[in-house]
Amino acid sequence: MKRLGTIFFFLLLLCPLTAQTQLSDQAQISLLTAAPSDEEVFTLYGHSAIRVNDPENKIDWVFNYGIFDFNQPNFLLRFMLGKTDYILGINKFDDYFIEYQIRGSEVTEQVLNLSAAQKQQVWAYLLWNALPENRTYRYNFFFDNCATRPRDIIEKAAGGQVRYEVTDEKKTFRDLITQCTRNHSWYTFGCDLVLGAPTDRTASVREAMFLPVYLKNGVAQATVALPDGQNVPLVASSHILITGTAEEASDTRFTPFVAGMLLLLLTVLITGIEWRRKTYFRAVDIVLFAVAGISGCLIFFLWFVSEHPSVNANWNLLWLNPVELVAAVLFAVKKRKKAAYCYHFINFATLTLLLIGWKWIPQQMEPAFIPYILTLWTRSGYGVYRFIKRR
Repeated sequence: MKRLGTIFFFLLLLCPLTAQTQLSDQAQISLLTAAPSDEEVFTLYGHSAIRVNDPENKIDWVFNYGIFDFNQPNFLLRFMLGKTDYILGINKFDDYFIEYQIRGSEVTEQVLNLSAAQKQQVWAYLLWNALPENRTYRYNFFFDNCATRPRDIIEKAAGGQVRYEVTDEKKTFRDLITQCTRNHSWYTFGCDLVLGAPTDRTASVREAMFLPVYLKNGVAQATVALPDGQNVPLVASSHILITGTAEEASDTRFTPFVAGMLLLLLTVLITGIEWRRKTYFRAVDIVLFAVAGISGCLIFFLWFVSEHPSVNANWNLLWLNPVELVAAVLFAVKKRKKAAYCYHFINFATLTLLLIGWKWIPQQMEPAFIPYILTLWTRSGYGVYRFIKRR
């Protein structure tokens, strides 16, 4: 959620000196929430951090669990495997403030209602966690990220059970992601392509806090049930540090659905020409099914190899699967007409059943998938027709 940038790791060298620092009565621990922005893919979801501000001790640091480095060895492979490591970094608050001011993101500060002992507990833990040997953690988009870590720290320090206000709003994990990518249809398309059926489970109030905005809203209404029976608000005060100035991006007109419809129309046109001329443009099937097969390999890899959450049980494997890559090879060999026919027959039947049973599939399927499915359906249908007519 935030790239490795102006992070002052040299401050970590101060940890042994400051670990014993007793925070003053003026000290405040607060949750910072940066609103989503359209600057980068990872900023679409917003960002959370913890601020420790003690004017008397001249401490004003921001602890940020969203640091990652694109230059790590095998970063892309590790990301696909779900083995991405994130780092807890420390910023000076002034640098944090300037960065988000330039970005134009709204930043809200919620000062937590903690006792002096609880503040000291959070401070000591953050310093320990920021040490080089402790600062790295295995990132998990839904359950262990820059928002869930501050939430867990706050809950442990609260001195009692944190109770979040239950709402009637029922959103699945997929709904929550789509809410963030709504102005970026290609991002939404990609997410829906690789996320499986588990993503369609309704998220609890606490689970929804993997998104910073939901963490902010949840903390704002939360109360703490203390051992003596009292219920106190978790947040002592709240205010906006930076007023958002960034404009919300408008989605491009060339959406996945539009692209799919154009592909479908072109495919139908080419298939019609083949039918009239009683011929077969072999390259069309080779290209279409090779691309589909490569996409299927990615879905298969994420399901059976990757450790990413919620990418298993992906019903998109019915229309995008590695077998299509094998089929593309069959189409390139003229002597394998019968094998190609058998594949087309099975694929045509499978896609037909998929389209008929669309509304009963136990996974929310993106409507933009339909023209792409119909494209493959058209080619397999024509493949069956060609074999029967011996064309």
